[in-house]
Amino acid sequence: VCLAASCSVWLCEAQTEFKRVAEENVTLPCHHRLGLLEQGSLDIEWLLHISETVQKAVITYSGGRVYDDLNEEQKGRVSFTSNFLAGDASLQIISLQSSDAGKYICKVKNAGQYEWARITLKVVEKPSKPKCWLEGEMQEGKELSLQCRSASGTAPISYRWQRISEEDERAEHLPPNSRVNISNPGQVLLKNLTQMSTGLYQCVATNEAGQESCEVQVTVQHAQNISMIAGAVCGVVVGLSLLSLVVRLTIRRKEKKRYEEEEAPNEIREDAEAPKAHLVKPSSSSSGSRSSRSGSSSTRSTANSASRSQRTLSTEATPHLTPPQYNQRQPDRREPEPKKIEYNNLGRLAAPAAMVPAQSRAFQTV
Repeated sequence: VCLAASCSVWLCEAQTEFKRVAEENVTLPCHHRLGLLEQGSLDIEWLLHISETVQKAVITYSGGRVYDDLNEEQKGRVSFTSNFLAGDASLQIISLQSSDAGKYICKVKNAGQYEWARITLKVVEKPSKPKCWLEGEMQEGKELSLQCRSASGTAPISYRWQRISEEDERAEHLPPNSRVNISNPGQVLLKNLTQMSTGLYQCVATNEAGQESCEVQVTVQHAQNISMIAGAVCGVVVGLSLLSLVVRLTIRRKEKKRYEEEEAPNEIREDAEAPKAHLVKPSSSSSGSRSSRSGSSSTRSTANSASRSQRTLSTEATPHLTPPQYNQRQPDRREPEPKKIEYNNLGRLAAPAAMVPAQSRAFQTV
């Protein structure tokens, strides 16, 4: 729409809309007829309206110089496409980003006349590669849920599950026992799994900018196979436990044998002390003294035997004279022989008996 006004001011406004996919390039048109008026006074300015009150300068031409580094986010990605002095001040943006979307205004001024254009740019982003996963048990008679989700992309994003033929990789319909979640199309429930449910499943995420897909493999197992696998796993665990037990017993047996071998020399040395107690063969002089001692010991033994026989008769005749403490023996307390009191037939104290018989036996053993 072009309007004529006073003071030779021309207002020309054109508004259009562009929609492009992210990472693509776009050219926003801006044509004018003010370049031939005065060469030194031509001004061109591209503005991006982020909101009603906020706007950013994208690129400008003023005083014979181009300024294309005004916006940090678009620095190095914006430029004039053609000869802007001759009437084509179109703006080119490369590698579009979602932040480039908005309302653009092209203003051209020269010799007191103005022209401008309004363009709305929409940047759509295709879905990111979705993530596919399974929830449930892949066993006959069970239920399995197929899940699919894209992390980013311009809404709305639609999801579609399909089965891929293993022979020619052709898309096929889902099995009859499948159910699609209406509120969440990215979820498909496979009920009452059978061997026919085994296969490769693909999820396709789509929006107006494009599509991406992911795949997941479903392998339904027989219940019998699962029992066999569980039994095999249990068998392996039991076998490993038995092997570990055998190894431990073997190690303990070796340690015990090593300990016995180390202790055997100590026991032999302790037993070897016994031979040291043997007496040395006596000489002729000692033999004579031993004979005299043996004779005296035999004489004392005879006298002692006689006194004992008399003491026995005296005890039987007068039992009231024998104190009880001398007839009872205490197994735990053993008193030495000299402390025992002997009575003869007259009730008098007898002389303590010498340990002649013990000495005689010792000498006889030698």
